[in-house]
Amino acid sequence: MRKFMTGLALAICALGFAPSAILGPGAAFAQTEPPGSVFAGLKQAPLTEAQIKQYLAAQKDMEAVLSGLPPEAADKPDPKITAKLEAVAKKYHFASYDDFNSVAGNIALVLEGVDPQTKKYVGAEVMLKQQIAEVQADKKMPPADKKGALAELNAGLKAIVPVQITANIDLVLKHFDELAADEPQPNK
Repeated sequence: MRKFMTGLALAICALGFAPSAILGPGAAFAQTEPPGSVFAGLKQAPLTEAQIKQYLAAQKDMEAVLSGLPPEAADKPDPKITAKLEAVAKKYHFASYDDFNSVAGNIALVLEGVDPQTKKYVGAEVMLKQQIAEVQADKKMPPADKKGALAELNAGLKAIVPVQITANIDLVLKHFDELAADEPQPNK
């Protein structure tokens, strides 16, 4: 399965704070929803070097705000937490928390199609097909788990959102190591 996830973006999405409902690098992350489906409402926009640097700089402060929040927080976002997230976004020169989420979503959309071994953009469809092949070949995975994982991955194939702004690919690839290094490693 996928190797890492955007902890911040996943937490934001899971807690219901992200209007754009973004997730992190699909090329290598574990997720609970079909891959790609969370990008359906994302307004794709050109990224700048400054935005990526601001996004990276904001990660620790955003994670600090979100860390330790209970799972039920997704059902009822706390206005105090939302205000803190807005303040962090503005501290790092984003117009708003929504602006931060838009940048995060556009970064994550590109990362969805990056092969973490080659660090090349191959597209989300290629990455999902690789995952499907890995799951099919996994002899240790219980049949019920395998069936569920394959159903989820195949649903993800139908929900892929293509990157419309190809210039974002080069910019995100330029910062791939920084973006990948900033990702928490899941427990195995």
